[in-house]
Amino acid sequence: MNRIGFLKQTRRRLLAAAGMGVAILSTIAAAKTAHAFPQLNLPVMSAAILSSGQAGPTPAWILFCKQMPNECAVDPSEPAIVALDKETWKLLVDVNERVNATILPVTDQDHWGVADRWDYPDNGMGDCEDIQILKRRVLIEAGLPRRALRMTVVIDELGAGHAVLMVRTDRGDYILDNKRAAVLSWQETGYRYVKREGSESTTWVWLGNQAAPIVTATK
Repeated sequence: MNRIGFLKQTRRRLLAAAGMGVAILSTIAAAKTAHAFPQLNLPVMSAAILSSGQAGPTPAWILFCKQMPNECAVDPSEPAIVALDKETWKLLVDVNERVNATILPVTDQDHWGVADRWDYPDNGMGDCEDIQILKRRVLIEAGLPRRALRMTVVIDELGAGHAVLMVRTDRGDYILDNKRAAVLSWQETGYRYVKREGSESTTWVWLGNQAAPIVTATK
């Protein structure tokens, strides 16, 4: 059995007893008193990222939406931003940390044999977008509105395309990322922001390659 086959078998055994999102939520709930959150305090206020005009999603996202249309729907009755209190902040930090620790990062080519595929990492493996999709599902199951949880395409520190989950809050836009345990404001990531899901419809919005600036945040 090759390495990928062994890892698939191991992850299936660990996660077969329950849905991935439910299992992670249960772990978080059980660990709330014992786990030392790395980011206990609420972040300072920061500016939301600007958007301008429509942008086309990737072909792999379009296929994902055809297969799972509910994952891409926008409910205008939901809030477009999250009120970021301490409980919600801890939830974001812990979901980011625990999903990152649960899912083995592998490329789509190694995982599926294709260049790009967006899907749930139900066998315990996936690349950046798969990991962020799972985080979004866990956060929705925890009670956060899907409309405020936006899949986002960036250019990373290596100049490569990368997917993150943007959480739109009343304290600014924050990024859940499989490359780091910390949840950061978009300005702190060092990425260039290309486009994200829109909050008003299924159309994506253009972020204009905004670079994360060096800013001095104020309370």
